[in-house]
Amino acid sequence: MSGKSYIVTLKDTVPEGEVSKFKQFIDSLGGAITHEFSLIKGYTVHLPEALHIDKLKDGFGSIIANVEEDKEVSIQK
Repeated sequence: MSGKSYIVTLKDTVPEGEVSKFKQFIDSLGGAITHEFSLIKGYTVHLPEALHIDKLKDGFGSIIANVEEDKEVSIQK
């Protein structure tokens, strides 16, 4: 699957109905939720390469707390 993955965290106060709309929107863009976190309202979202994360922010910016590209991190020795 070509594209990029992002970790998207929603605000704690977001009602479940808005969360469902968010998930449907991801699907309608040709994306996929590849992981759902259990302690926070957070998701790993895979979006097609041609689709920029701003499209997601434009549609649901009011309920999104944070977006980061999902990538490997390391510490320096």
